[in-house]
Amino acid sequence: MKKSLMLIIVMVFVLVLVAGCTQAPKTVAEPAEKDMTEEKDMTEEKDMTEEEDMTEEKDMTEEKDMTEDEKMIGVVTEAGYIDLTPEEAKNLIDTTPDLVIVDVSPLYADGHLPGAVNHYIGDGSLDEAIPTLDKSKPYLVYCHFDSASIPGATKLAEAGFDPVYRLIGNYSAWVDAGYDVEK
Repeated sequence: MKKSLMLIIVMVFVLVLVAGCTQAPKTVAEPAEKDMTEEKDMTEEKDMTEEEDMTEEKDMTEEKDMTEDEKMIGVVTEAGYIDLTPEEAKNLIDTTPDLVIVDVSPLYADGHLPGAVNHYIGDGSLDEAIPTLDKSKPYLVYCHFDSASIPGATKLAEAGFDPVYRLIGNYSAWVDAGYDVEK
């Protein structure tokens, strides 16, 4: 009786976890988390493996139906922009020739990402530039601090730019990753 009750509880937990995960933000190919309990017997492992196989098949089918433009990188934020790691940002820069890189900091002259333009958010330059920017292009926003890059990316997303990306960790994360900068 105890084992049956435990099996039911584990199965309900797994179903709730799987159902809850479908609401999470889309991210770049993260491995699925597996809940493995030491008390599972061989039957439970077999049932879990079959369920995981069906989930993987469904995920692969959905991925096949997506076009290259629809595949997501990074993490979509509530504000509507996409956070990228330095590695993801570097890949985006290398594979997206029309990408506009926007440095919203006052420290642009001290160093910036190659090809970046400066629209400092603190003096209103970004607000002045928004009406003149091409909404058909993708944008990557960064600064030296989150206190400027987050509002900068949010302003572009709210103004209807899509997609808008933001570099997680900003300029220092880019430098720490060993990528080139301009001065």
